[in-house]
Amino acid sequence: MKAEKIFDVSGRVTIVTGAASGLGLAMAEVMAANGAWVTMIDVNGDGLGPIVRRMTGAGLAVEGVALDVADTERLKAAIDAVAGKHGRLDVVFANAGISSGPGFALAPEGRIEALPMETWDRVLAINLSSVFVTVRQAAIHMKRQKSGRIVVTSSIAGIKSEPVVGYAYAATKAAVNNLVRQAAMELAPFNVMVNAIAPGPFLTNIAGGRLHTHPEVRATFANMVPLKRLADTDEIKGLALLLASPASSFITGTVIPIDGGCTAE
Repeated sequence: MKAEKIFDVSGRVTIVTGAASGLGLAMAEVMAANGAWVTMIDVNGDGLGPIVRRMTGAGLAVEGVALDVADTERLKAAIDAVAGKHGRLDVVFANAGISSGPGFALAPEGRIEALPMETWDRVLAINLSSVFVTVRQAAIHMKRQKSGRIVVTSSIAGIKSEPVVGYAYAATKAAVNNLVRQAAMELAPFNVMVNAIAPGPFLTNIAGGRLHTHPEVRATFANMVPLKRLADTDEIKGLALLLASPASSFITGTVIPIDGGCTAE
């Protein structure tokens, strides 16, 4: 079978949360560039608008929706609107997430006693509750049509201890890994594949932009990686396309690291 057929996502109705930058933008770009219809959801409406205009100007089928995924009623309505508009929902990337600040290995505010409960609650709302709602709402439509792909952005911090990241971040990423496994078991009879991507250190804005603006922070993360560098966001595109495409027809319930070798140590 030719690669262009086995990885064909043309016409697939797709939603990507947290799509205005970083990994979410890369996921939206690779899907749209390969012919999918992509709805990009992000809290940063000002940032999302120019990106959507750039992509539509290049002939790609994208639209933007500005909302905070922690507002679960609006999130559900947005997912339902996409499915209603197109009559189906084929691929959902539950990607939106935030940092909970540095871990205890980087700064005193990362110690367990220093974490404010409001930070804990906000991170759980975005990194876990919104992911659950995204998966649940996608499942409603995908069960009905008996097909679909759900891809959750986790982290290697959900697989093993990572003292450089905050407690709430690590806890939510571990939780979504089991959410993926649980949902994969329920949705398998409906031909709906549910998987997680677990990135290692990528050059994104998730740590408040510190990876871009603080060379010492970037060096700390790069030294954790056997390849001794951070990944560019474009390097997520191959795995994202795989999990959204017919090539993943026998892959479900997995948490796949893409980490330059971090979890191999």
